[in-house]
Amino acid sequence: MTPFEMNNQTDVTEFIFLGFSNHPKLQGLFFLVFLIIYLTTLLGNMLILTATRISLALHTPMYYFLSNLSFLDICYTSTTIPVMLVNFFREKKTISYEGCLSQIFFLVTCAGTECVLLAAMAYDRLVAICHPLRYPVLMSVKVCVFLVTGSWLCGLVNSVTHTVLTATLTLCGPNQISHFLCDIPLLLKLSCSDTSLNESVLHVASATIGLSPCLFTEVSYILIISAILRIPSAQGRSKAFSTCASHLTVVVVFYGMANFNYDRPREGYSLDMDILVSVLFCVMTPMLNPIIYSLRNKEVKGALRKLAGGCMIIGNISV
Repeated sequence: MTPFEMNNQTDVTEFIFLGFSNHPKLQGLFFLVFLIIYLTTLLGNMLILTATRISLALHTPMYYFLSNLSFLDICYTSTTIPVMLVNFFREKKTISYEGCLSQIFFLVTCAGTECVLLAAMAYDRLVAICHPLRYPVLMSVKVCVFLVTGSWLCGLVNSVTHTVLTATLTLCGPNQISHFLCDIPLLLKLSCSDTSLNESVLHVASATIGLSPCLFTEVSYILIISAILRIPSAQGRSKAFSTCASHLTVVVVFYGMANFNYDRPREGYSLDMDILVSVLFCVMTPMLNPIIYSLRNKEVKGALRKLAGGCMIIGNISV
């Protein structure tokens, strides 16, 4: 940074979101759509959490991981959508500097944790399909708690590192973010200080927290599919595949959206396209997860039906 830039830099105390600014007459419609998505996400994931808590049939490692995934999705959407909903009624859509860093911290924590957690869930399915007799030992309560705790620690360590490095950036303006949320690459573009360390750490984290769990999950499912194809009966193959179909669908949706969001070329895309892609990854994915598990999983559907029946009985008694 030159002395002239040093003299002309101003401290950035807030950021202005430009996301959805191209459609000022549709702010009310956007608010309604995202409110419905947010409430659907909360309801779906809360139902999964409640069902896995009260149904004894769901007290297994697979559903222990699923309950943590649902909690993650609630945290993930609650980090971005409430701020977005409030900003739909503001002429100037702003977030404070501290609020932006907080949003980055929680977003990176949830995203990193979910990457590792999905890999842990793939390991659970691998053991269940390929080593069913050793499953109770290999996936004991201690192992499950260790895997979930490790997932959260990976997400937290990664997030703390990025947040601290982002806080050291010198931001000279403009303070406009072409998005509806704060993200590390967006703040790097606004920095007038050296960002080489931030970019290097970002690449390392993408390889360790993003790519490594993805590759592990891919290898796990190659082994799982190979084991399923060796099952002699069609009914046995169908039953085995049904136990991991929901997780496989969630993995494909999550990593597919993530790759399209972060790995596509930035040139040649309009602001509207950038917003649409980010909405699919940050907003739609957490809403789809409970729907996928509810539609494709008999145990979850059965637990939800019992939960709904119990609520109706309690309602009739109270009346």
